[in-house]
Amino acid sequence: MKGNILVIEDEQEMCDLLAAGLSRRNFTVTSYTSGREGLAAVDINTTDVVLADINIPDMNGLDICSEIVTHMRDIPVVIMTAFGSMDTAISAIRAGAYDFVTKPLDMDILALALERAAKYRGLQRTVKLLSQEVGQPQKFDNIIGQSSVMEELFSQLNRIVDSDASLLITGESGSGKEVVARAVHHQSQRGARPLIAINCAAMPAQLLESELFGHTKGAFTSASQATKGLFLEADGGTLFLDEVGEIPLELQPKLLRALEERKVRPIGGSAERAFNVRIIAATNRDLESAVEDGFFREDLFYRLNVIHMHLPPLRARGGDILLLANHFIKQFSKRQDKAVTGISEPAAEKLLNYPWPGNVRELRNAMEHAVALTLYDKIVVDDLPEKIRVADQEHFLLSSKDPSELITLEEMERRYIMYVLENTQGNRTLAARIMGVDRKTLYRKLQRYKED
Repeated sequence: MKGNILVIEDEQEMCDLLAAGLSRRNFTVTSYTSGREGLAAVDINTTDVVLADINIPDMNGLDICSEIVTHMRDIPVVIMTAFGSMDTAISAIRAGAYDFVTKPLDMDILALALERAAKYRGLQRTVKLLSQEVGQPQKFDNIIGQSSVMEELFSQLNRIVDSDASLLITGESGSGKEVVARAVHHQSQRGARPLIAINCAAMPAQLLESELFGHTKGAFTSASQATKGLFLEADGGTLFLDEVGEIPLELQPKLLRALEERKVRPIGGSAERAFNVRIIAATNRDLESAVEDGFFREDLFYRLNVIHMHLPPLRARGGDILLLANHFIKQFSKRQDKAVTGISEPAAEKLLNYPWPGNVRELRNAMEHAVALTLYDKIVVDDLPEKIRVADQEHFLLSSKDPSELITLEEMERRYIMYVLENTQGNRTLAARIMGVDRKTLYRKLQRYKED
């Protein structure tokens, strides 16, 4: 159903007409011919929209609107009138009406106005609920989320937290892979021991080898003193290999050997030293594709991928967007000493409709930007970065009634595959999962496109 509509209209025939027309359009309708009775029946918990006529004998529609705005401001009011003058419209808006429709009614236009109002009501409820939930204990360490995909993630985390098996975390850039890695470490039996993190994409092969395994004094020109390396520094704790898919191919055999034997030999050294660490690796690359393309060793992939956890992109987490936004607003308003308490409904709608290619990291930056700019106690649309303000939801397929513009089914499939790959940042494993085909089928189609 699209919403619960409470109609206040003094003519019973019009009430019956509205009830029949709106019911066919999936609304639930309750009607009253008395303004005072209708106003008394408005329930903050069950009424989504009030549809009131402006001229009711026992109570003016504008007065009804003012009463609801004053005492139940979350409920939108749509005013009906036979007098479509600008003065009447202005009076209704000043009284706090959400929208304004004129008689004779076009039922489709009325249904559209009520649907918009009901969605606005739902958005207000969501914003209020999520604002209240910020600061409540989260379900796993400091990870914030209430959506169904995050519920599944929390369940998986609780099952694997005390395992010593290697964990591979995949997900788009900015989706929170390091946050999850740190949460797993802190909640595990190794939590009191060190968590050592290294970005495998940030340094060349020789330097990365030295950082991981250590080196002896004089092992190379700049080795003025010996270092023991991160495997040994993390002993008893966790070693987090971020961007593991970027490890140079020539270094991968040594990393594999260390993981299999649980021993490391420093550069220039002759003796091996044992270590006791849990390995957590993370990447935004499709490692299975990298294996097939010869850029990543298959045996190393299986050694790292004992337990696999894929983080959902922010755009797939629904209301978590607002939950996280409120969390960041609270954080940045305290840091900037500003009394910002939440998000306005129009701004919240913009956040929910934006695709968030940069995921949680981008949302955090956007909220820091908004808190810095806002002049109000709530974030408004104008406070948001421009690309979020102007973004429209993208539609992959555009309808056309011109037969000359229509394309073949094969071309439609090719465009869709390219579209999914673009939005999964080239992750063919994830793309195949989204499209409901196996990876081999996807590879065959991509190879055919190359040949064509």
